[in-house]
Amino acid sequence: MKTILCVFFFFSAFNLFAKAPIVLIETNMGSFEVELNQEKAPITVKNFLSYVDDKFYNGLIFHRVIDSFMIQGGGFDEKMNEKKTKGPIKNEASNSLLNDSGTIAMARTADPHSATSQFFINVNDNSGLNYPSPDGHGYAVFGKVISGMHVVNRIKMVKTGNLAGHSNVPMDTVTIKSIKRK
Repeated sequence: MKTILCVFFFFSAFNLFAKAPIVLIETNMGSFEVELNQEKAPITVKNFLSYVDDKFYNGLIFHRVIDSFMIQGGGFDEKMNEKKTKGPIKNEASNSLLNDSGTIAMARTADPHSATSQFFINVNDNSGLNYPSPDGHGYAVFGKVISGMHVVNRIKMVKTGNLAGHSNVPMDTVTIKSIKRK
């Protein structure tokens, strides 16, 4: 019994001090780091890291930028061709993480459980996206920018327009060079 308790306490202490995953997002406008919260959003973080590890995001763009709202990427190339994704995941917006400025959240359609690869960085406190708003489900936050917010703020200021049936598309392409674990 003592052995079992020792092993339990060892692993509990290890998990207590385990570092949260951090990713480096490198763009043609600079780089920023995001700390992921796998404790409160385990499904979302696992999904996001699977795309990171597959180098899925490399060469995609931030395709939707709204200055007082968010910058969104992770789904389209520079010609606005949508990249094929894995299946959708369960929405974890009820995890108590808020869509505050500097947080990263999953983009989705009207179906609350439709998130795949697309994500957005909030550039404002967007309480209207928090669980249970706006549709009873909210948008799942799964981390926060821990360095380089000035780069995110630079991206949010780009001139946007309409392209290939999409609005708020940067007129000067904002390319995700890579997203990788630190």
